[in-house]
Amino acid sequence: MTAPLRLGTRRSALAVAQSTLVARALSEASGREVELVQIVSEGDVSRASLAAIGGTGVFATRLREALLAGECDLLVHSLKDLPTAPHPGLVIAAIPPRADARDVSVTRDGTALHELPAGAVVGTGSPRRIAQVRRRNPRVEVTDLRGNIDSRLGRVRTGELDAVILAAAGIDRLDGVTDGLHVEHLGLAEWPTAPGQGALAVEIREDAPGDLHAAVALLGDEPAAAAVAAERAVLATLEAGCHAPVAAHALIEDGDLRIHAVAYALDGSRRVGLDRTIALAQGYARDSGSGNDADAADGANPIARATRAGTDVARRLLERGAADVVPRESTP
Repeated sequence: MTAPLRLGTRRSALAVAQSTLVARALSEASGREVELVQIVSEGDVSRASLAAIGGTGVFATRLREALLAGECDLLVHSLKDLPTAPHPGLVIAAIPPRADARDVSVTRDGTALHELPAGAVVGTGSPRRIAQVRRRNPRVEVTDLRGNIDSRLGRVRTGELDAVILAAAGIDRLDGVTDGLHVEHLGLAEWPTAPGQGALAVEIREDAPGDLHAAVALLGDEPAAAAVAAERAVLATLEAGCHAPVAAHALIEDGDLRIHAVAYALDGSRRVGLDRTIALAQGYARDSGSGNDADAADGANPIARATRAGTDVARRLLERGAADVVPRESTP
């Protein structure tokens, strides 16, 4: 009898929910049973701010150690929490179809984020969201926030906080978690989100059996993979960690990849942004709104072309002054 595949996951309700989605899809694709193996990371037990303990990448470290040690056969990550640098011995084998990439503001009474009164307290642990909140509504106070989604929403319900900023994908995957509260979706044009937000990554060992590589590959969605490749290339080229105040969102429409990227000062006082469009199929790139076409390199595959486009966007942001805005890190 074939042994079940062991899928490593964090123990939070959200991590288990999204890992369960992948487990079901993988079981259907492979015909094998998939069981969850819960793994505790430092990020799950520490109450320190994410910046203090190494950013959201801290969640991936223990999981990857478990995978390399043979404690599990594959991992599911929230892609926005995953460092952009490849991890030796591991490979992201699939990016499943992407969920809603937007952020939301959750309140008790439905007051829009930009209409919250002076002194209202908004909770978020993300430097990017802090900068965006301060730009959207300079009157409010922003407080650092840790904990799972339930505990964050509980602080809104009790009145300790007037609003929290969360990922739409997270609350969608935990159906009913916002019951009794009001959810305002923040549009991506004015409020771009973290590179990879709303996407999951399925990671396996490079030396995993060929049948596992093949089964996991069936879960992949090429448009999602191309979009997040462009977004993560922006982050990597800026040399800013996955908890930096950088937003990048890419979308594929009619064969075109549209990238919107913004670097923010930590206090929200400055922003450097850029929009760019590349045609994935026709082999050329152009700046949105410029009307000038430029030859693309070499007819590479869509993922490689999207990565190249994200790198180009980041370089242009640096030319426009992003280096003076975004703190760089040695390990993006």
